[in-house]
Amino acid sequence: MRKVRWGILSTALIGTDKVIPAMQRGQYCEVIAIASRSLDKAQATVQRLGIPRAYGSYEALLADPDVDAIYNPLPNHMHVPWSIKALEAGKHVLCEKPIGLSAAEGQQLVDAARARPQLKVMEAFMFRHHPQWQKARQLVREGAIGPLRTIQTFFSYYLAEPDNIRNIAEMGGGGLMDIGCYPISVSRFIFAREPERVSGFVEYDPNFHTDRLTSALMDFGAVDGAANTATFTVGTQLAPYQRVNIFGSTGRVEIEIPFNAPPDRPCRMWLETAAGIEEILLPTADQYTVQGDLFALAVLENAEVPTPIEDAVANMRVIERIYESARTGGWA
Repeated sequence: MRKVRWGILSTALIGTDKVIPAMQRGQYCEVIAIASRSLDKAQATVQRLGIPRAYGSYEALLADPDVDAIYNPLPNHMHVPWSIKALEAGKHVLCEKPIGLSAAEGQQLVDAARARPQLKVMEAFMFRHHPQWQKARQLVREGAIGPLRTIQTFFSYYLAEPDNIRNIAEMGGGGLMDIGCYPISVSRFIFAREPERVSGFVEYDPNFHTDRLTSALMDFGAVDGAANTATFTVGTQLAPYQRVNIFGSTGRVEIEIPFNAPPDRPCRMWLETAAGIEEILLPTADQYTVQGDLFALAVLENAEVPTPIEDAVANMRVIERIYESARTGGWA
């Protein structure tokens, strides 16, 4: 079976440090080109990573007939425009999260994808493909913790550089867009439905005007008379940490490194029930390699991608409602 030939839009660190090397180890992926607005930067990157072709513009890469699919790690405000341009050039698209600056903008990409059903489009929420999250969802579905009741997530880092895109409001910066999208996606993934309403608290940096501390409560409705909720806190000026706890009526699942899962060693999770605490070791896996291969297989076999692009817009709607709730002081 042939491999999908990838082109990378930009020399963003997420791509050059994590995603590209992982894809290069994939069974079904071959990275053949990278583009930057600086040809010198693109050429330096191809020499370092062993990529055959360098382009000094994104347009030049999209014009390459040998490129089958595009990975788009551009800043948030460039996700939708350049993903649509890639579709118009006949390329499949794997786009970094969050899908755009708004649900309405994300819908533009959905519409462009629906107009070209022969092309695959997916948001790059890599964590969903890691064995630890497949195992967590399996445990919940099999009733290992009793009826699912609530999910608690914490995710933080410290970043105070003013020129970093995560601290630039007009580029889609801020904690909720950058990392708050993860606990939202986690909760929707595990509950397998959308929240009915949300309540949010947001603190903004006085200089950057981006949210640096956000907490939210998501109400997923009641099942058999019992409430289902998810809560999270994310911060961009806090000590680095991440953890997820999934609670049922008779047990819980705790995931040690839920989002930045190490690619070079097994991951740990714990299942606690009345019988005690069981440590579960997951096989070593690079979630970016898994993601790339699953997407590539969908291309090669003309099959559905693991996560439809409509899911990205649904996640964005929740982000918007949390901002709305924080502004109004009520449920949204």
